[in-house]
This record gives sequence, C-alpha cells and structure tokens, in this order.
Amino acid sequence: QVQLVESGGGLVQAGDSLRLSCAASERTFSSYIMGWFRQAPGKEREFVAAIRWYDGSTGYADSVKGRFTISRDNAKNTVYLQMNSLKPEDTAVYYCAAKRGLVVTATYRTYEYWGPGTQVTVSS
Repeated sequence: QVQLVESGGGLVQAGDSLRLSCAASERTFSSYIMGWFRQAPGKEREFVAAIRWYDGSTGYADSVKGRFTISRDNAKNTVYLQMNSLKPEDTAVYYCAAKRGLVVTATYRTYEYWGPGTQVTVSS
C-alpha cells in the first residue's frame, strides 16, 4: 500500500511562491506516475501537474503552465510542486496522487493512491 503525505501549504498573498512536498512510502517508483491535483470549494477536483518517475517527463494544466513546476527527488522518494506567481484562483486543497503505469494522464479517477491534502490559500 502506497502512502502519500503532503506538506507545505499555507496562506500567502497574490504573487508569492510556495513549494509543496509529497513524501511517498513506496521505494520503487520507477513505474509510477505522480500527480498533483487541487479542489476548490464547490468545484470538481482538477489536474495540476504530473511527472513520470523514471525519466522525469512532465505534464501541466494550462492554467498553471509557466508558473508551477513539478519535480522529484529519487533519494528522498519525494515529489515537489513549486508554485510561483500565485493567484487567488489557485486557492484550493492540493492533493498528491500516484498511479502505476508510464502514461502521464490528467484524469483523477485513474490515480490509485492519494494523500490527505494540504490547504493553499492565496489572498488578493
């Protein structure tokens, strides 16, 4: 059973930066896709970014492209989401997710494992 734990959320002002971390229990992630999703109150969970563990290939939602960067640290079994130029519309609970496979996908229902989430609030 893969366990994921997010950290790094908080309250910031528009234009600020935050880095989210996702610590994973699994030690052999070479065949996994790791993703970040977010969910704002009253809205569906939406894709933010994903990374293919074994070669670092990435994918991003259009709304965050150029502002957010997903990366991984093999030695620490940790995935990061660097968020720059934050906007009030980025306010949401951010979730880390994992799925077996080699195809980077944005569909949250295909991800098998989820962390509990971390709140990000951006004030204007």
